[in-house]
Amino acid sequence: MTAQLVRRSLGYAVLTVLALVYVFPFLVQVANAFKTDGDATADPLDLLPLPGTTAAFTTLFTQLDFPRAAMNSAIVAVCVTVGRVFFDCLAGYALARLPFRGRSVVTASFIAVIAVPPVVLLIPKFLVLNQLAIYDSYTGMILPLVADAAGVFIMKNFFESVPRSVEEASYLDGAGTFRTFWSVVLPMSRPAVVTICILSFQASWNELSHFVVSRSSPDLNTLTTLVATLSNGGAFGQANQYPLKLAAAALMTLPVALLFFVFQRHVMAASEGAVKE
Repeated sequence: MTAQLVRRSLGYAVLTVLALVYVFPFLVQVANAFKTDGDATADPLDLLPLPGTTAAFTTLFTQLDFPRAAMNSAIVAVCVTVGRVFFDCLAGYALARLPFRGRSVVTASFIAVIAVPPVVLLIPKFLVLNQLAIYDSYTGMILPLVADAAGVFIMKNFFESVPRSVEEASYLDGAGTFRTFWSVVLPMSRPAVVTICILSFQASWNELSHFVVSRSSPDLNTLTTLVATLSNGGAFGQANQYPLKLAAAALMTLPVALLFFVFQRHVMAASEGAVKE
């Protein structure tokens, strides 16, 4: 009993240390956002901003049009999330259940796409968007992101875990393929759908490289491009200005952090949500 207690205590101690290691950078980020430029430069690791100031946040909202960038990020993230959930579920179900010639080749192609580094596609994306005359528009920022090979693969694996007997009963009641998918299989797949929602929102909210090549207008700045501008140059990118940069990064982090905190229990386990025969 004593040995088991020692092992459990050591396990909790290790987990606590790891949690602190992961949380500490976020605490440093928040603390420096409330410091003056001099204090943040002199002692960036101090977690007590004394005296505290909200000057960095005031600058963000009065001189950098932070609200517009946040609105653009929200519009893109919501549209991409809705599109990815819809198309990932349809494509995943087709690959999991519908027999058609070349299905194995299509599945292998999706897996191959996951292995392609996104940076390789940046120049082709720019050329395609420019050719379609949707460069520097919401359409150009959203449309290339609504297809997600990893999401299709996740949904395919989950649909394969749903017993065929459930669908067969629906067919016997006269339901067609789409009605069976929409009314029977999809409601059973809520854990997988929630997982896709969270991953899609996070990916589109934090996306940077695609927005660099799909837009140039300051009016279409997202939070990621705004923070990148602060870090790399421009009038507000000179010198250190740690509070300004970290205040923008902290506000940008909040929505995704809250999303994970609220829906963490719904994130899919390997076989959660499937009915066992």
